Amino acid sequence: MSSVISSSSSRVFDAINECVFLLQSDSVEVQEKALQMLASITKVSSQNRTSLAQTEGAIPTIATLTNSSSPIIQTLSLLTLFNLSLNPDLKQSLADMETIYYLNSLITNSSFSLDSSKLASSLVCSLAMHDKNKAKFGVAGTVQLLVKAVEGCHGSDANHLLSSLAELVHFHGNCTLAVRAGAVAVLLKVVKGTDNEDLAGTSLAVLSLLARFDEGLNGLKKTDEIIRVMLNVLKGRSLLSKEGAADILIRLFDDSEDCVTEALMLPEFSTVLADLCVRGSVRVRDKADLLMKKMAQMSLDSDMEVCSLHG
Repeated sequence: MSSVISSSSSRVFDAINECVFLLQSDSVEVQEKALQMLASITKVSSQNRTSLAQTEGAIPTIATLTNSSSPIIQTLSLLTLFNLSLNPDLKQSLADMETIYYLNSLITNSSFSLDSSKLASSLVCSLAMHDKNKAKFGVAGTVQLLVKAVEGCHGSDANHLLSSLAELVHFHGNCTLAVRAGAVAVLLKVVKGTDNEDLAGTSLAVLSLLARFDEGLNGLKKTDEIIRVMLNVLKGRSLLSKEGAADILIRLFDDSEDCVTEALMLPEFSTVLADLCVRGSVRVRDKADLLMKKMAQMSLDSDMEVCSLHG
């Protein structure tokens, strides 16, 4: 049995070496067949991914082909790199600066195919799951490019961009870069301007991540009628969006009494929260209950101040 496995592994290793050699060809057809083979054998096998990554010159060659003028070569090389990135131990070595710059160009250059752009964004998201890679993308300008790309994107095509941005802003430095690039306004525009619940929910999730830090929180506080905007989300969006809005409101309430006061001045705010306390998901109910308590405390404090003044 072991000899059969060894023989099979040997055949795969030989096939990988041959494919990497064929990638050097000047023929697009030859490159395409080699990449199809590599994409196929790395799709399901962790060991095959490791074998390809350990083949001399394989990763730099495949990374270079992501910048090919042929859309099919772009797509297949990106797919192969994405497959490799599924191995956690390969994420850091895949994220060299040259590859990141290739990915940046694929995300932002409209002359490239939509498939290539989506795959490039997915690869960014996968590589950014390794914490040590997050700062690299920040240095390479990927965060600002993603914000700009989201702003210029229409419909569900923005989903892959938002997912990548969400992964990158877990790192504080990238959060700062995103806010300075106008992410708060861009994401709120998506929330208010789309009927796509996935887009709205992911945008609110990114805003919630930005709100963990002063830069993002201040950006939200400076937004006109931010409390009313979040109220509209609580009234009419999906549970995922409502959870994101509730997270943002909790941070706003903790940071600013003015925000709580603004909520108290909106008659339907308490009614909407009360409804969510009964009919939301477990997490939404808990967050709505916390918001209700913060508003009740503020109202009580205000009543006590009035009483002391008249006392």
